[in-house]
Amino acid sequence: MGEIIRQHGVRFHQYADDTQLYISSPSSLSEAADVMGRCLEAVRVWMGVNRLRLNPDKTEWLWMLPPKDHVDCLVLTLAGENIPPSDRVHNLGVLLNPQLNLEHQLTAVAGRTFTQVRLLHQLRPYLDREALLTVTHALVTSRLDYCNALYMGLPLKSIRRLQLVQNAAARVIVGAPRYTHVTPILRELHWFPIGLRVQFKVLVITFKALYGSGPGYLQDRLLPHSSLRAVRSHRLGLLRAPSAKQCHLAGPRRRAFSVMVPTLWNQLPPEIRTTPTLLVFRKLLKTWLFRQAWGL
Repeated sequence: MGEIIRQHGVRFHQYADDTQLYISSPSSLSEAADVMGRCLEAVRVWMGVNRLRLNPDKTEWLWMLPPKDHVDCLVLTLAGENIPPSDRVHNLGVLLNPQLNLEHQLTAVAGRTFTQVRLLHQLRPYLDREALLTVTHALVTSRLDYCNALYMGLPLKSIRRLQLVQNAAARVIVGAPRYTHVTPILRELHWFPIGLRVQFKVLVITFKALYGSGPGYLQDRLLPHSSLRAVRSHRLGLLRAPSAKQCHLAGPRRRAFSVMVPTLWNQLPPEIRTTPTLLVFRKLLKTWLFRQAWGL
């Protein structure tokens, strides 16, 4: 299947029971839709030959366009059926919309995790603190952390709904009333606020990409700092910072990995950036972020 997709100039990711196709066409949207339609038809034929079935009813797609562009008339045709663009699609459990602002995703996560917090409140009388922490990590924290690197660069008002969930879970664990000031509780539990949890995840992904254990398409977007002091910059583990033009990009482009990560990485102390092992890097990074969070 992969070879068929490549023949059409379409990029893709394949998973156990799902295939994601994507194409970029800044010049002609209708041409992009035509190429994608032909690719899907070729995949459908290949699957039929191999006694598989591509279900049009479960096929979703969307345009990711600048706010000034609107495309309502273009549709994809698959097996004789017209498939209109969706206003949101699921990708590995993450809800994406054309604006990539993750509003639907954040709303869905907040709703599901608040339900689990209410369950924790009911379980609390029957569990000791250690068991309650374990259940909280399984039911709440794991959902808050899932794919949270995508939240990098989102405004605080967007991730605030997730912070409210974390605050509620922390109060349940210590048995604090609903409106108790939560900062001392988070510090006692050694929990990072949501924003720093996102930063931790992004920096760990960056470390893996730099040292060859992460995806190659991320490593390609990380360039070492180049200057008259290139040798010294390389020794300090610095990355090339985004240009002034990139820093003033609008919308989701401003949150791109290649734009956000160099600034976050270069802010780390040299002893953390140059750590050669992931285990030590995570330990030092947690300590540094904890001090940043609570001013210690």
